[in-house]
Amino acid sequence: MNVALQLLNLIAKQPAFHQLRTVEQLGYITALRRRNDFGIHGVQFIIQSSVKGPKYIDLRVESFLQMFESKLYEMTSDQFKNNVNALIDMKLEKHKNLNEESGFYWREISDGTLKFDRREAEVAALRQLTQQELIDFFNENIKAGAPRKKTLSVRVYGRLHAPELKEETSESAEPHIVHIDDIFSFRRSQPLYGSFKGGFVQMKL
Repeated sequence: MNVALQLLNLIAKQPAFHQLRTVEQLGYITALRRRNDFGIHGVQFIIQSSVKGPKYIDLRVESFLQMFESKLYEMTSDQFKNNVNALIDMKLEKHKNLNEESGFYWREISDGTLKFDRREAEVAALRQLTQQELIDFFNENIKAGAPRKKTLSVRVYGRLHAPELKEETSESAEPHIVHIDDIFSFRRSQPLYGSFKGGFVQMKL
């Protein structure tokens, strides 16, 4: 559910910054964002740190999700409604200029979705979304250990953490972890590689 992911992103953004940036001080650049890569939706944590290595940061992100889970359960119905209404208000805002409006339509064309009434449809879906559905979505797709969760960790090691890179490279990967050394070979090995029909060049109008 795309709107559930958007709502979770709205609710979690400030707590994520507060916990990971302000409290734990993992890095000056700390952000939580929603991603949409040609129809593949997800949540993205961006943390640039000079004090902790990527492996530790991954563990802290999972720890934050565990903490956020309790906050989600403790959220009152009024708080849920306020967050839903805030997201609806954002979607009902008129485009500020022609560039912003044309960008919206071109994204639909380039992604191959052609859902030009997306904002209206998402507002309608948000008005139907229940708090329990949001919790169920989080439990199934995002929380630590969620059954349908897929995580891609892009780790960049600075000079200060070079020893950690050598150590982790020599370690045997855990059964549920795949180390990707060649992104192009990995992409070609996936069962759906080459099946995407969207994109501006490939569009059939």
